[in-house]
Amino acid sequence: MKVLIIDDDKLVCSSLKIILSSDSNITVCGNGFNGEEAILLYQETIPDILLMDIRMEPMSGLEAGERILADYPDAKILYLTTFLDDDYIIKALNIGAKGYMLKQDFESILPSLHAVYKGQNVYGNEIITKLPELLQQSNNKANYINYGITDKEFEIICKIADGLSNKEIAELLFLSEGTVRNYISLILEKLSLRDRTQIAIFYYKNN
Repeated sequence: MKVLIIDDDKLVCSSLKIILSSDSNITVCGNGFNGEEAILLYQETIPDILLMDIRMEPMSGLEAGERILADYPDAKILYLTTFLDDDYIIKALNIGAKGYMLKQDFESILPSLHAVYKGQNVYGNEIITKLPELLQQSNNKANYINYGITDKEFEIICKIADGLSNKEIAELLFLSEGTVRNYISLILEKLSLRDRTQIAIFYYKNN
């Protein structure tokens, strides 16, 4: 099994290489430190699995993964990160990653690689408990794509549907009330609705 390691922390790369090298069935075919290197090294080595971090500069692991999977639909990408971030998890699912693990679960890295190699999808325990809710959120968002609704606008729609006032939404999302009003105006225009009540009704009809 050939594994390509991508992480912007060189110490993490070295540690992962040591862990993987302890398994005689795994060969580390290369390592890089950002998304751009991930794309180039993937093309050069065509690994069985790409083990990659998410938050990197100048190109993130999610951006790199999306581009790699566009060119190599059968690519097996396993994300290994410190961030238990809902948006990251949903994005990883949507682009077709084979797994999402947290770095603190280092004992699960080798078993996870073998599982992905065999064609399974792998997620850490913390991610598994969040998946049902995240998948529902992802499906709900999909209903709004054709209307041009952004993630932030969708978030505000959800808060309106929960009965929150502009002031409450502003405090919760760390925005000014004026900014919230501007977002609501855009939402009303995009959905061809008249007022906040219709936004709430639209939400419940489409979820």
